[in-house]
Amino acid sequence: MTNSEIAIIILAAGKGTRMKSNIHKVLHPLGGRPMLHHLLDTIANLNPTRKVIVVGADKEQVKNSVGSVAEIVVQEPQHGTGHAVQVTKKAMAGFNGDVLILYGDVPLICEKTMQKMLSARKGTNSASVVVLGFRVDDPKAYGRLKVNKNGNLDAIVEHKDANDEERAITLCNSGIMAIDGQKLYGLLDALDNNNAANEYYLTDIVKIANSKGLRCAVVETSAQEVMGINSRSELAEAEAIFQNTKRESFMTEGVTLQDPTSVYFSYDTKIGKDVTIAPNVYFGSGVEIDDTVTIHAFCHIEGAKIRSGASIGPYARLRPAADIGEDAKVGNFVEIKKSKIEKGAKISHLSYIGDATIGENANVGAGTITCNYDGYFKYKTEIGAGAFIGSNTSLVAPVKIGAGAIIGAGSVITKDTDQDALALTRSTQKQIGGWAADFRNKQKKKKETK
Repeated sequence: MTNSEIAIIILAAGKGTRMKSNIHKVLHPLGGRPMLHHLLDTIANLNPTRKVIVVGADKEQVKNSVGSVAEIVVQEPQHGTGHAVQVTKKAMAGFNGDVLILYGDVPLICEKTMQKMLSARKGTNSASVVVLGFRVDDPKAYGRLKVNKNGNLDAIVEHKDANDEERAITLCNSGIMAIDGQKLYGLLDALDNNNAANEYYLTDIVKIANSKGLRCAVVETSAQEVMGINSRSELAEAEAIFQNTKRESFMTEGVTLQDPTSVYFSYDTKIGKDVTIAPNVYFGSGVEIDDTVTIHAFCHIEGAKIRSGASIGPYARLRPAADIGEDAKVGNFVEIKKSKIEKGAKISHLSYIGDATIGENANVGAGTITCNYDGYFKYKTEIGAGAFIGSNTSLVAPVKIGAGAIIGAGSVITKDTDQDALALTRSTQKQIGGWAADFRNKQKKKKETK
């Protein structure tokens, strides 16, 4: 493909009423990230010199979300897709490269497909307008792409305007286009709104281009890749596509998923080789897993780093800034937040570890908690290498447990413990012989007299 400057125009002015939401449609998450940001991430690989997003309803939400990543242009009032591109004319002044027109609610399109469209713009049979099409068995209300025997796209016919012969065409219009930037706004200026909706259709530029002797072409892709998301059910369908793609990608790269359909990934999940993931595991954003890690069933992990050889779960929760060291063990019903667990350390059962460091090969007994919050501030707990924390211990931060120290079970530790020391806070055990039997007899008599 001949090198050329690329500009991206993303149409995101729709009201999204079918979402029934106060959140702009294109900001609803897919794999934990707004669908618009999926698109922005994909186009970044094309190194576009200009990025313009056309907004209408809830425009401030989009502005705040994208920041300075793209220029925002407002379409108000809204008179169709052709008009939506027309309003970008000022923002695109002086640009003569290739223009890709995308949709903010079509986030699954991939870079490879965009490159194919740009190649069709610059190939030996270069086209001034390239339309992305797809085929389905039941075209429903999609616009149809009329391609002649020479492979030229003659027209895009809207379903409601199509005759029976045209409706029999299975090649459908996605709305996504690559257009010669030198000709784009001339084609748009020739649009009219002589149609039932009184709108300016972007699709009409194909007929206009042909009338000017310009070639129009079609590049085909799958229907899944160009599905639009206009409702909650379509968002769920897109999420399923996204998750299946992630699962296949990870398994191809050497990850074992014992029940793939029950594991959910984030857009930025990173996993090494020979990692085994059991059923019903959820990954939020910011998770990075090294090689040979085992994630047992029913774990919830977000914002965490898990190093090689570690074992997590079942039923463990790792919250943001949890850093699990090599060969460490985090067992069932353990929650860890903003803590570093060093190599070989074990937290096997029913514990909460927050704002802490757990030294190498330390052992944290069942039911141990770090009391890290006083209602106003957070405090840190430090447990030294090789320390042993007995079951049902409360470590009241800020507190340090020295390397090799032992904390007796059932203790409430409020002061620092020296290296290799034993610390415990249990009271002396007392026993009163026969007390339990006497108690039961008294209670039975009380019950009988009532």
